[in-house]
Amino acid sequence: MTRPATGYTVLVVAKAPVAGRAKTRLGAVVGDDGAADVAAAALLDTLAAARAAVGADRCVVALTGDLYRAARGEEVAAALAGCVVVPQRGDGFDERLASAHADAGAVADRPVVQVGMDTPQVTAGHLDAVAAALAHHDAVLGAAGDGGWWVLGLRDAATGGALRGVPMSTPTTLDDTAAALRSAGLSVGETVLLRDVDTVDDAEAVALDAPATRFAAAWAALGAMSP
Repeated sequence: MTRPATGYTVLVVAKAPVAGRAKTRLGAVVGDDGAADVAAAALLDTLAAARAAVGADRCVVALTGDLYRAARGEEVAAALAGCVVVPQRGDGFDERLASAHADAGAVADRPVVQVGMDTPQVTAGHLDAVAAALAHHDAVLGAAGDGGWWVLGLRDAATGGALRGVPMSTPTTLDDTAAALRSAGLSVGETVLLRDVDTVDDAEAVALDAPATRFAAAWAALGAMSP
């Protein structure tokens, strides 16, 4: 059952899980089709958590890529029903993130909790906790364990402009993002660490940690789980 909508927007920044373009590090080990399928499962889990947290109408999905060519494309399209779907805009990932926050802010003047599609273990409770922390901080970051972050909550979506110029996908992205937010005059809080899925080891660990997810089922179906 979907819970009553709460006072924030969930922003999901996602890529259509197209074989050869999604989870390429996994694809090198399990094959492009298998990697695309687990990416699709991860996106579906993320969308389910977002919808459970705030309801579909308060989910903004910044999407890039062609769903018609994607693994589980029809299933993903169905999961997007009722959500506000916007195209990603900008050259670098920092620009696309900043633009996505601006788009989410344009939909409604509410705090924004932004996630990607690499943490299929995320729950509505995780998202609620970030939103609650925004009562005490202008921004909230959750470490991903690889130097990056899995979630960014902003009390004011317009402050997402601080992400422009932050190097993404580096071992210091978390620290660099926090520094940029503080340089913009924002107070920055923290939430729990969740492991991103980038490698086989990541996938095995997350599937074991969240066995009831679509992701775990997809990963098991590949026969790639450790014995």
